[in-house]
Amino acid sequence: MSNILIIGSGGREHAIAWKLAQSEKLGNLFIAPGNAGTEEVGTNLNIGVSDFIGIKKAVLQNKIDIVIVGPEVPLVEGIHDFFLADDDLKKVAVIGPQKYAAQLEGSKEFAKKFMIRHDIPTAAYESFTKDSLEEGYVFLEKLNPPYVLKADGLAAGKGVVILEDLQAAKDELTDMLTNEKFGDASSTVVIEEFLDGLEMSCFVLTDGENYVNLPNAKDYKRIGEGDVGLNTGGMGAVSPVPFATDEFLQKIEDRVIKRTIDGLKKDGISYKGFIFFGLIRVNNEPMVIEYNCRMGDPETEAVIPRIKSDLLDLFVATANNDLKNSIIEIDNRSATTVMMVAGGYPEAYENGKVITGIPSVENSLVFHAGTTKNKQNEIVTNGGRVIAVTSFGDDFKKALEQTYVNVDKIKFEGKNFRTDIGFDL
Repeated sequence: MSNILIIGSGGREHAIAWKLAQSEKLGNLFIAPGNAGTEEVGTNLNIGVSDFIGIKKAVLQNKIDIVIVGPEVPLVEGIHDFFLADDDLKKVAVIGPQKYAAQLEGSKEFAKKFMIRHDIPTAAYESFTKDSLEEGYVFLEKLNPPYVLKADGLAAGKGVVILEDLQAAKDELTDMLTNEKFGDASSTVVIEEFLDGLEMSCFVLTDGENYVNLPNAKDYKRIGEGDVGLNTGGMGAVSPVPFATDEFLQKIEDRVIKRTIDGLKKDGISYKGFIFFGLIRVNNEPMVIEYNCRMGDPETEAVIPRIKSDLLDLFVATANNDLKNSIIEIDNRSATTVMMVAGGYPEAYENGKVITGIPSVENSLVFHAGTTKNKQNEIVTNGGRVIAVTSFGDDFKKALEQTYVNVDKIKFEGKNFRTDIGFDL
């Protein structure tokens, strides 16, 4: 029996907790800080994701065997290194890469150099700081529109700007570099050629030597119907991706996944945890847009329910460097997720709105993303992205029909969601 601590408070963490709670090999399950949904499958601990001292106390007090790190911030801040450097903690397995490896997500420049070095297909790019602003202008002039500007560091999924107009792109570059539009995250900006095609994501769990492929997915990041408006953390997801044929997935395996795992080994980078490959299909060839060093959200809410195998077994195998002997069984049905968000999100929004209708949901899964309980013990909103509803279907359209039936049953003031998830498939 394994005691598990999940770090995080979103829909991703609720989906992982929900799946782990089904394992007969689970001892006690804790989530820090968790939400109103994770409370139903485990014990929430009121500890922030970056409070390493608080996390240490909880790990020792609750005799935790494995820590699963949900979000990117604690990974980039070095939570895994913190465990390895502490005599009391170093025997506790951490699912999530060490700080150096987490730069695959934490630094766009680090990731691009890694891809170029290991012949992993990606867009041509250059990076600039405020000292090389003029060179940035010159580079923009050489590109064809639209222009893609990416803050080098973490910007909560909002640090990528795509503009059609050259002058607007120059102004944006100035804003990011000299006015610190995204704070320290944009002290370096990566400018890259625009790739036109359909996007999708692949996910693996690796012990550093071997890996297992998880179901693929496609998410929808823009707030508005038809993929317009501001970027969000994600408004919905579809798994599997209908256009990803066996032939295309084999190309991803050979040119992207294997080269990434081999590249980490060649570079002597220890990596234990999830790798998320953000991909785009250009002329039926896969190109890497970005890496994440954790599972995506809301893709997790569509991907995890499709895993039929015991997820705890996979985490134990990862901890013990034994994934080569693991086989993962996947549900062939489609799963779709629609995210309900707070009014005003991704800009200013209010918390504390009472949520009703969850008990009336039938034949769908409800994953809490930004929820908590108030003094009256009512479930209330506590974040921009509030609730994800996931359903199965013989194809993604049938799954979406079921999802939307149940999205309508859940109510809170200001509720917003996209009615067109999967519109481009």
